[in-house]
Amino acid sequence: MKRRQTPTVTVGSVSMGYGWPVRVQSMTNTNTADVTASAAQVAELAQAGSELVRLTVDGEEAARAIPEIREKLRQQGIEVPLVGDFHFNGHVLLENHPQMARSLDKYRINPGTVGGLARADDNFRTMIEAAMRYGKPVRIGGNWGSLDQSLLAEIMDANSRRRRPKSSHEVLLETLVASVLRSAELAEKIGLPRDKIVLSAKVSSPRDLWSVYRRLAESPYVLHLGLTEAGMGDRGVVFSTAATAPLLSEGIGDTLRVSLTPLPADSRAREVEVAREILQSLGVRRFAPSVSACPGCGRTSSAFFQELAEQVSRFLALRMSEWQKLYPGVEDMKVAVMGCVVNGPGESKHADVGISLPGRGEEPKAPVFIEGQHYTTLSGADVAAQFISLLEDYVKRRYGAAGG
Repeated sequence: MKRRQTPTVTVGSVSMGYGWPVRVQSMTNTNTADVTASAAQVAELAQAGSELVRLTVDGEEAARAIPEIREKLRQQGIEVPLVGDFHFNGHVLLENHPQMARSLDKYRINPGTVGGLARADDNFRTMIEAAMRYGKPVRIGGNWGSLDQSLLAEIMDANSRRRRPKSSHEVLLETLVASVLRSAELAEKIGLPRDKIVLSAKVSSPRDLWSVYRRLAESPYVLHLGLTEAGMGDRGVVFSTAATAPLLSEGIGDTLRVSLTPLPADSRAREVEVAREILQSLGVRRFAPSVSACPGCGRTSSAFFQELAEQVSRFLALRMSEWQKLYPGVEDMKVAVMGCVVNGPGESKHADVGISLPGRGEEPKAPVFIEGQHYTTLSGADVAAQFISLLEDYVKRRYGAAGG
């Protein structure tokens, strides 16, 4: 997949842009001033696979908490880069809290919330100068919910003089793009190098995101991709996938955040899991072996194949932390768990390791295929344990030092 040519932006220990993987990031929803809760959630997100974690820095207490959060994480051996999310008073906080400014690895600046018309450029300059002083990159992140109203009025006026004026919605999107691009140009004029700048322009609609980011992709900057909010549950997952997959498949997007509204019982780490699944489904990145399973139909005689697929997925997830250290490349493995003779053998042959379970009226045996060839046939009450044992042996043989 061809990626856009961009500079490399390094955030803490994580580099992004052309030549680097599309990075997964997330954001806490704790009160940042609650050091214990915030550090625990950052740790949870990092352990789920988030490569950068953003925290709200909205006042004095939050600013004082950032160095303490950083220290708590270091005590746990967690060095995930931390991004400070600033609105309205970021220029004041960065000036008054140098320890906080040093502890963060990146600053997020919204051009629409840096201050009123008279002070916006001065406040923006203060934040950019802080980034330069401490050697930090910034994300200039616009949002259609908090646009600079003076810029919107300027572009609306220009639009009214066009021979064929655009709709107000089209002008809003045009203003969003102009806002972040103008701010990036101003940041460079102040002295912040291009390899310290990331851009984003967030909206809520997938189609609008495509429009905005295809325009931003014409710029030379590293791009942070994602909807401003996707919603809850299945809707949030579907909207996020529909919005980001086409752009990622075009090579647009250097870092991804899926902005899910978590259900009351859900972990915040769900947004990390979804982001990783999107990237893996497109072949943009590989994080863990994939398990394909047939959906079931009238030919499947039981839910056993579904239960086996779940067991296999759980087994792979549990083993990955150790396998990644011992067996490079194991994340590329493909496993198939199929439920009957129609597609089972064929689908199993396409996987690295596949099993075709018997359907209704079929002989109670389950052929196993390895790398396209019939390897063995399993039967009995412990088919699941037998298949998982075969998987363990295959990983050692295929990806171990002696396996090649």
